[in-house]
Amino acid sequence: MQDTYVIIMAGGVGSRFWPFSRTTYPKQFHDVLGTGKSLLQQTAERFEGVCPPENIYIVTSLEYKELVQQQLPALTEDQILLEPYRRNTAPCIAYACYKIASRNPDANIVVAPADHIILKEEVFRDTIRVALGSTRQEAILVTLGIQPNRPDTGYGYIQYIPDKRTVKKVKTFTEKPHLELAVQFLESGDFVWNAGIFVWNARTIKEAFRKYMPLVAEIFEDGASTFYTEQEAAFISKAYSHCGSISIDNGIMEKADNVHVVLSDFGWSDLGTWKSLYEISPKDENHNVTDGHQLLFNTRDCIIKTPKDKLVVVNGLEGFIVAEYDGVLLICRKEEEQRVKEFVAEAKVLNTRYT
Repeated sequence: MQDTYVIIMAGGVGSRFWPFSRTTYPKQFHDVLGTGKSLLQQTAERFEGVCPPENIYIVTSLEYKELVQQQLPALTEDQILLEPYRRNTAPCIAYACYKIASRNPDANIVVAPADHIILKEEVFRDTIRVALGSTRQEAILVTLGIQPNRPDTGYGYIQYIPDKRTVKKVKTFTEKPHLELAVQFLESGDFVWNAGIFVWNARTIKEAFRKYMPLVAEIFEDGASTFYTEQEAAFISKAYSHCGSISIDNGIMEKADNVHVVLSDFGWSDLGTWKSLYEISPKDENHNVTDGHQLLFNTRDCIIKTPKDKLVVVNGLEGFIVAEYDGVLLICRKEEEQRVKEFVAEAKVLNTRYT
């Protein structure tokens, strides 16, 4: 367990979850489910027993340092990795993996987003341990694949080679498919959703960066001597100015020939949208998900999240999102939630404080 490390990615804005998720206070810092803990806090606690607390690293934007410190006060400065610019997941993962490897070349590493929901936490931990066991033994890159229960077009899909092994070889990756293709994937039986949770050892991921993203490998190898020193921040600022914006999926996982998947079923949602929150939340007799001080009349199939100090009366809505936070009220049909990013862009023109 001493060689096991966890990297939690917590730098995104999550604009599809607007108006709750804002540039100054993104969704990973919110108590979205009303549990008394933020998504980031829940994610960190999920790894208790998987690795020592001092082996958990948070990668986040420079502007969120204080939020991370407030929510996870036990972390040392070295455990909070601050990105000067948003560059998607590949540079973020490279930074954390190269830093960890500089201290422990035998590190076995889990990478997870800070804003996912996992309902069966013990099953999740068992699944992670299976993946960690395989990456200790073999030079492979492992991802977790979620057993799909519907032809969802909002997720990426992984096709695997069916066999009796627990850790299966990946055949192909497909980004968010159109509905007809998603239906075919579901019917074929050898596709799973890409959860964006990865497991590998330090040597294997460094070798993958050298092979598929050599510029990124060279950049972070050059900084090895600065990690855990006062020179780290200056090095990272320079390094990120040379990094392009690319996901780990596009940069490595879709190209590598040693990618494997562990089939998983632990009550997962990436909580990327209002609709995904609606789907996992308990509903009343009219299939409404509510949070706040509300009176509902002739209203069904809605998700309504409003301030607790304000009475909100809703009459005659069906299939709507009603969400208010910090001076912004959103009312939108659930099936049109993909337009939320468009709304954010328009709101930004009016005033950046709205976004």
